[in-house]
This record gives sequence, C-alpha cells and structure tokens, in this order.
Amino acid sequence: MPRQTSGVIAAAKGAPVTLEPIVVPDPGTGEVVVRVQACGVCHTDLHYREGAINDEFPFLLGHEAAGVVAEVGDAVDNVAPGDYVILAWRAPCGTCRSCRAGRPWYCFDSRNAAQPMTLADGTPLSAALGIGAFCEYTLVHAGQAVKVDPAARPEAAGLLGCGVMAGWGAAVNTAGVRRGDTVAVFGCGGVGDAAIAGATMAGARTVIAVDVDARKLEWARGFGATHTIDARETDPVDAIRALTDGFGVDVAIEAVGRPETYTQAFHARDHAGTLVLVGVPDPSMRVDLRLLDVFGRGGALKSSWYGDCLPSRDFPMLVDAYLTGRLDLDRFVSETITIDDVEAGFAKMQAGDVLRSVVVLP
Repeated sequence: MPRQTSGVIAAAKGAPVTLEPIVVPDPGTGEVVVRVQACGVCHTDLHYREGAINDEFPFLLGHEAAGVVAEVGDAVDNVAPGDYVILAWRAPCGTCRSCRAGRPWYCFDSRNAAQPMTLADGTPLSAALGIGAFCEYTLVHAGQAVKVDPAARPEAAGLLGCGVMAGWGAAVNTAGVRRGDTVAVFGCGGVGDAAIAGATMAGARTVIAVDVDARKLEWARGFGATHTIDARETDPVDAIRALTDGFGVDVAIEAVGRPETYTQAFHARDHAGTLVLVGVPDPSMRVDLRLLDVFGRGGALKSSWYGDCLPSRDFPMLVDAYLTGRLDLDRFVSETITIDDVEAGFAKMQAGDVLRSVVVLP
C-alpha cells in the first residue's frame, strides 16, 4: 500500500523550501522503498532550489542518505528488507557502451525508479538526483541502494552518497594520487576536505589546502592538510611553488567551480601534472587560458563526476575505512537537524558556517 509521509519540497525557483505531504508508491519491478535515517544538506540541493540544475519543479530534495530497506519490488536480488544501505545517485546499467567498455563510473543510462513520488494531490515530483531523501521513506531503483556495514552511523555514512565520495574519488579515482605525490586542493568545503582526506589516505607527502576562510583552512588540517594558504593574503600559485621547490604540485584539485580558482590550479601544477575539476561551475562561466600554456605544460586536465566512483565497490570500502579509523566521516558532520530545518541549513551552508548539516529522521 502506498506510504504517506512528508517531504522537503522546492516548489518554485528561489522560493524557500516547505515541508509537504507526499505519497511514496509501492515498489515496482527493480525498485525498493528505503526508510531514510539521515540525509545531508548538500549544495546540489540548493542548486535544485535555485533552478540551476533544471526547471522541472516541484522537486523533492535530499540525496546524501543512508537508511534501511523497507520493501522491495519484483526482480530485486541485491538487497532485502532490513538491509542497511547508502543511496547512490549513479546506478550503472551494465549494458551501455561505457559499461561494456569497463568504465561503469561513466554509465550513460544510470538507473532510477520508474515511478514518480507525488504530492498528495497527485502532482509528480522530480526527485533530486533521482533520490529525494528529505522524507521518511523514498523510492529508488534497487541499484541505487548499496548495502554496507550497519555499524556505521547513518549521519556519517550517508555523506558517502555524494559530497565525500565526490571529493575522495576526485583525488583517488580521477587524479590517481600516489604515494609521495604533492597535492593542492582549492576550496576546503566538504568536497575539498574529502579530497584532502583521500590524498592523505593515498600516501601524498604534501597536501596543501587553499581557501579564503581561515576557519575552513583550520578544518582542512583536521583532514590531513600539511600546509594551508589563505588566498586573501598571498598569491596561491607563488605560495604553492615555494612549498614545492619551485616546481608546483603533481596534482591540483579545484573544488570551488570558478574560473579564477581553476586558472590558479592550472598554473600551480608541475610540468605534466594533473588538474582535476570537481567543483560545479555555473553554466555561464568560461575559462580563458593561453593554448600555448595548455600545450607547453602538458599533463592532464580532467573533470571528476561523482568521484568517478563505482558505488557498489567504493561505498563498502569507505565504510570499512571509517569503522577502522582511517577515514573520519564524523568530522564532516557539523550539526544534526530536523527535517523542518533544511532552509536554515541552506543559510548556514551559504555562510560557510558548516561542512554539513545532517537531517536525522525519527
């Protein structure tokens, strides 16, 4: 029988979110209903509210979530009721040209639930990133529910569903940071700090955090940054070169999504170094680089989508790292809030007061 609950809805571009009654249908073939235990307040949810993703309002927000499978539909064999799961917004299809080529993290036909959740009056909802988890129950494709060790508390584990995975994967999966590398991370919010944590776990000998907020730079040290640079006070390219014998870093990770910081990260690399863009830019933004510099400096310019992750592989591995003390997911949780406080969570996020506010469901 369809479940009636309440969800956080973005009804119109730029309008404050509201808590509205919603209907979650019974799971169909290949679908599961998950009882959400915790869900992080992510910048992507704010992008949806602001109409920066698309204009398919109304949106059911929330996607960085962990919970327990409540019910499964037909032809579901990867999870069962009672399983503890993290929700992924990429569920590789296994059959598209990218999956067949052995690169499922670039899947071109990622799976989502076929049925929409709706408002009480039947209006279909667009679920943020195919999830929609600011609610007690949500409907997703079974491939989006990744079973992990239930010992991981949901407030921390759910963050692997987006921001932490994006940053950690940018360093480890996309950039391929190796033991002894030097790394600079531009932007020390949740994604940037996750990149710092990933680079540290991979064995980087120098990890340089760059930001304009002294508080964020202090947070970055907690995730493994060996040096910090306040870009308000010094040119970060010059400072990075001074810390790397004049050469620049092996890997530069841009976690802001702005042309200015991307350009700085480009020039902060050593020759043949790697630049990874994981910050999400505004559609209007452009980068102006001399083509001769692109040619002459060599190396690789990459973009990281969801940390180039394979959720079924990476989520359980990172939960194990958390449980054994190698990845401090708890440090990302600045506060826990109720589902009524999402709009206030957006304000704190925009002000830079938190790494993550996490909604805890009863």
